[in-house]
Amino acid sequence: MIKTVVSAALPIDERLLIKKNVLSHGKSGKRICIVTGTHGDELEGQYVCFRLNQIIQQHLDKLNGTIEIYPALNPMGIDSIMRGIPNFDLDMNRMFPGDPEGTQAECTVHAILQDLKGADMVIDIHSSNIFLREVPQVRININTADRLVPYARLLNIDFIWVHEAATVLEATLAHSLNSLDTPTLVVEMGVGMRVNHGFGNRLVTGILNLMSHMGMWSDSFEPHLISHPIVSIADEVSFVNAEASGIFITEVKNNIVVNEGEEIGQIVSSLTGEVLQEVVSPTHGLLFTLRAYPVVYEGSLLARIHHL
Repeated sequence: MIKTVVSAALPIDERLLIKKNVLSHGKSGKRICIVTGTHGDELEGQYVCFRLNQIIQQHLDKLNGTIEIYPALNPMGIDSIMRGIPNFDLDMNRMFPGDPEGTQAECTVHAILQDLKGADMVIDIHSSNIFLREVPQVRININTADRLVPYARLLNIDFIWVHEAATVLEATLAHSLNSLDTPTLVVEMGVGMRVNHGFGNRLVTGILNLMSHMGMWSDSFEPHLISHPIVSIADEVSFVNAEASGIFITEVKNNIVVNEGEEIGQIVSSLTGEVLQEVVSPTHGLLFTLRAYPVVYEGSLLARIHHL
């Protein structure tokens, strides 16, 4: 059943409509929410929502509870290929918990939060931006790690990054929901403005696996079919940044193990033909983030590596 979460007036007789698809069967009373499209340039979640809708509607008898699928929290951002909310040039995921008496954007995020709170689990799906490519991973605030890491292990992803608290995170959907005792996992994968079917299919399997463990899906998955992710604490990650401005050239792929001193790529000058920087790994570890957009400036993030 399609339901409207937010309906707000826009200029020229148009309306902002944020919708969800509610699928229910069985008597468990449990509810899981799949949300994505907070950033208009992050599209991996669109495929995940499509496949979940398709699979669950074809096998509704296997569902025991309610799954709510929100494919586009920021539909105007998706329509206009903009990361933020186009009317306001604001990052929606820095506005929670919102304000019912505030601006249209503040009212919108408040209504979304109220609609989601109380769920037994929320999966907040993101892509990376257009600059970085990420392996399928879950990011968890260290303050909620004890509660959330066991759930994250079920999602068929490669990596769990338990990061330290930061003030800006207090304005995110996940932080706001977790503060309301609504367990929320943040998934990040792929690269902005693209869809990786392989990553999407893996996450769909992981969500169904999580639902199975919650007693919401009658199929079970053999343990060897579900990835066993590496769990990393914040100080176990090294950041590799550009020391020069130029074009980043690399032949490596992320999700590989690199050795300390191993070359990851080069920053070159297309004007002079010079190699401006030999980019090497500062440690032995898993390369889980890698620069996708080749134009870089001094200080640009090139890679993140988990120490092994």
